[in-house]
Amino acid sequence: MQGIHPADIIKDIKPSDLTGAKVVFINMPLRESAQPTTTPEGPLLMATNLIQNYSVDAGIIDLNAYRPDGKYISHQETFQLIKDHVKFHGEPHVIAFSGMITTLRWQEIIAKMVRKIAPDVFLVSGSGLATELKLGLFNYIPELDAIAHSEGDEVIIKIIYDAKLIKERGIESAITSGKLNPYYLGERNGRHRFMYAGDRPKDLDRLPFSNLEIIKTDVYGNQILQRYLDTPVWGAAANNSSATSFTMKQSTTFVSSRGCPYACAFCYRGAQGERNYGVRSAKNLAEQFKLHIEKYNVDFIGMPDDNFGVDYNRIVELVPLLKPLNIRWGTHTRLDEAAGLRPKSGNPCEYIFENPKRVDLMAEAGCIYIGFGAESASPSVLKAMNKGGFILKNGLTDMQVDGKVYQFPRTMIEGIRNCEYAGIHANCTWIMAYPTETLEDLKMSVAFIKWQEDFYSSCDKSADS
Repeated sequence: MQGIHPADIIKDIKPSDLTGAKVVFINMPLRESAQPTTTPEGPLLMATNLIQNYSVDAGIIDLNAYRPDGKYISHQETFQLIKDHVKFHGEPHVIAFSGMITTLRWQEIIAKMVRKIAPDVFLVSGSGLATELKLGLFNYIPELDAIAHSEGDEVIIKIIYDAKLIKERGIESAITSGKLNPYYLGERNGRHRFMYAGDRPKDLDRLPFSNLEIIKTDVYGNQILQRYLDTPVWGAAANNSSATSFTMKQSTTFVSSRGCPYACAFCYRGAQGERNYGVRSAKNLAEQFKLHIEKYNVDFIGMPDDNFGVDYNRIVELVPLLKPLNIRWGTHTRLDEAAGLRPKSGNPCEYIFENPKRVDLMAEAGCIYIGFGAESASPSVLKAMNKGGFILKNGLTDMQVDGKVYQFPRTMIEGIRNCEYAGIHANCTWIMAYPTETLEDLKMSVAFIKWQEDFYSSCDKSADS
């Protein structure tokens, strides 16, 4: 229900109200061609909070962790895994799906499996897919009882409360009690349906750190967490789109911010907070850094935020907190933030850098990697993507590549240079065949990539990094 924050809905729900409740989060597979690198932050945060603050029996089946012979876990193996998990831990009150929009087919299949294994379980889908499709998801997955859109940290408590009430009283009595309000929609297509509206917790620092031990092993004793720790977050060994000029032995991930205030036309931000940008404090982040260093002996920490670098002041505050930890880390931000360029007052053709540059501060705090969504080096395509206002605001600059002169966005050139001079490896990812893109536009992006290779080579780095 719009306008009601879930914190106001759950404020009177006590741990005793959830005594005996069980929930299983099923994290969907995301990429077949690479090993799993990023622990399921959303389910882990919710499960940790439920266990620590509400004494709920919360578990996670992380289908994204399985890569037998470089392939997805099979449907037959998935069915058996869910069946054996339920048999071992007991039938849950709630089974909750987590996954981006690319996991729709998996969710359709697994919903049918769940109904065979636990016909009466309260089945809900959340995260990016549910946030984007909302009520429309019932048309694709009629087995669902509920959809939970946006951030689920607090509304998951109401979901479990409702499921437990229905289990204990029966659906008709639960409806009559009025306690299923305000998310109960009524009966639709032969099933009672719910639409839960999540929202940003009012203070992200109050959330407990995600307890990675929840995914330490699966029901068969497989070392799930260790697979994540041993697989580099980024780099050639990770086999994803993020090249690096360095390696790591053991790494973990968590997010430091949610959402992104920008509105690039190609991007759906529903999986990580939509356009509602919010950050954890520098102090809170430093505490989690210390925890992971001490507990898991990591030599690298990745923060796969949509946009880490929006809050300049937080970066300033991080320097004295992270510098003594002597830990390497990386994240995502934007090239205009890395460039730190501002037109000089009274002369739009001259520019000054922010002082100090945020990438210099990040490097001082231990940052050695930033992933950038460069997307395109063509001004016309950048405008079509709604990125032109920030990337093109500092004009174009002539650069020679293979004997030919190209006009690249000055912001992109300076962003890459600033990172390299600060000791941060800048990795760019690109979009090809964007609507309106021509072959000449694509050649511009390819030329920029070649410029970046040449630049790295001139800095004694491998061009393929």
